[in-house]
Amino acid sequence: MANSSLLLDRATEAFSSLPGVGKKSAMRMVLHLLNQEERYTQEFCQSISELRTRIQYCKKCHFLSDDELCSYCADPKRDESRICVVENLPDVMAIEETGQYRGLYHVLGGVISPVEGRGPESLELDSLIRRCKEEDIKELIMAISPTIDGDTTIFYLAGQLEDMDIKISQLSRGIAFGGELVYTDGLTLGRSILSRTPYVSPNP
Repeated sequence: MANSSLLLDRATEAFSSLPGVGKKSAMRMVLHLLNQEERYTQEFCQSISELRTRIQYCKKCHFLSDDELCSYCADPKRDESRICVVENLPDVMAIEETGQYRGLYHVLGGVISPVEGRGPESLELDSLIRRCKEEDIKELIMAISPTIDGDTTIFYLAGQLEDMDIKISQLSRGIAFGGELVYTDGLTLGRSILSRTPYVSPNP
């Protein structure tokens, strides 16, 4: 999309690089910013800059945080005996939106995938096992997408924790096999959390 202004082109390219944003939508965003007061644009750019330079990962659960501990881990009203294990950051947001869970979280950063060359050492599994050893954890809720790689991850973790008195449960199969958790509607996801079932190893 060639325009009379190189600056306009560069800004449009920057916005169109975002997921789901086409060139026309990017142009509308850029023109919107140009129609606002200069202070609005400065505050907009500053918020993006601070997001990139100041946000960090919670040292306990690896979710996004402004401080060492995220708001969930630092909340004394949450049930510290339960940890909901998820693949990625958006999964935490999806579960929170259901309003059906008040425990803690642990973000793995993916699942074990031999095809993609991603083993246990590539994920935040060691820190989860350490939490299970050091904290009074009674249940791990495996809120992992029902895929072959997801099941492999659950199986691996269950094996690492088999000597611990910790209940391992997984979401009920209201979520279709092969589907991603973050795209599941809130009602189905909420019901899947409430009706979670004990994990049964395929190789008892």
